[in-house]
Amino acid sequence: MSERTAPRYSLLESTELEETSVGRRAAVLLALFITGFATFVCVYVTQPLLPQFREIFHASELMVSLTVSAPVIAVALAAPVLGALADSLGRKRVIIAAMLGLSIPSVLAATAESLTQLIAWRFLQGLFIPGIITVAMAYISEETPRRMVGLTMATYVTGTVVGGFSGRFIAGICAHNYNWQSAFVVLGIVSLAGCLLTFCFLPRSTKFVRQNSTTASLDSLRSHLHNPQLLATYAIGFNVLFCQVGSFTYINFYLADKPFFLGPAALGAIFTVYLIGAVITPVAGVILDRVGYRRTLASAVATIAAGTLLTLIHSLSLIVAGLALSATGVFICQAAASSYVGKAAGKARSSAAGLYVALYYFGGFLGSIIPGFFWSRAGWPGCVALIICMQGVIFLIARKMWKD
Repeated sequence: MSERTAPRYSLLESTELEETSVGRRAAVLLALFITGFATFVCVYVTQPLLPQFREIFHASELMVSLTVSAPVIAVALAAPVLGALADSLGRKRVIIAAMLGLSIPSVLAATAESLTQLIAWRFLQGLFIPGIITVAMAYISEETPRRMVGLTMATYVTGTVVGGFSGRFIAGICAHNYNWQSAFVVLGIVSLAGCLLTFCFLPRSTKFVRQNSTTASLDSLRSHLHNPQLLATYAIGFNVLFCQVGSFTYINFYLADKPFFLGPAALGAIFTVYLIGAVITPVAGVILDRVGYRRTLASAVATIAAGTLLTLIHSLSLIVAGLALSATGVFICQAAASSYVGKAAGKARSSAAGLYVALYYFGGFLGSIIPGFFWSRAGWPGCVALIICMQGVIFLIARKMWKD
């Protein structure tokens, strides 16, 4: 564009444009934090209730852990389809519809009269979650300036961290003072409120490019499966949630038995360690933008391994410290891997994010089951050995396949 035809802005107009841009970025950050919070407040709500479910339903640890794995496997199954559809339907409308859908079975889970019914309601919750997660990841990749992608993704992940902690903590308090059903009612209402706030604050997409058809969106899935960097990212995501769910599911049985004998309220309070991750993750986003993906991930993996080993010491304060380190490392890994999906995909980011979420949550599903076999044979030390081995896998994959 020549100087003659270039648009001319007055100082006042430039200031107004800058203020509008800053205001929009602030609205995006707030809305994405709320979105992450309102989604994850319901995802792992049953973890501090597992020892109580073991007594109420007269079931084994593996059976009651299905209340954790049911929504996780539902996410894994639905994510690729919803990710592909979102590339045709848009961003904000899909997020809002999915958040509204999530709040309904969250409340209805309180009506369950058996473990099977509760698992079924939990599975239905999980079917709506990919419509939020995959589209939010694509929204961030498209609407955020490249220099701020790490920070924006970290803000969203921080919302998931605070939501994950709040759901567990509220569930533990409700179960201790009232009953487990009240936890689902309260958290379902919280999820609905988050839906309304996201509708008010999240700006509409300005850079979304609609796929010509759903078929084109599904075709993009095949191209993603031939992208080595994306495949590596999917494997890393699988490992991240495998270790997180494995740790924070079976640690409840470890702490509910001797010599600790913690109840549901105390187990819910243990998840306060997630708040440390909420503080660290935004900082990690800035570091990610400056240091790079591989170095950031390597530090996070070392943090997870150190924290997990610390839980072997029979001291409640050291176990809490170890869980805090582990949670911090997990959320840094998640911020790095989530950001790398958009970088590696290039186009059709919702479908790429959908595949990532599918593998990520499939890892979480197996993370709620496979450590159970190690638990039955070797107790908590067996679970720790498995998690440490998985951290080595994460490190090797990132070192070989990722590029900064």
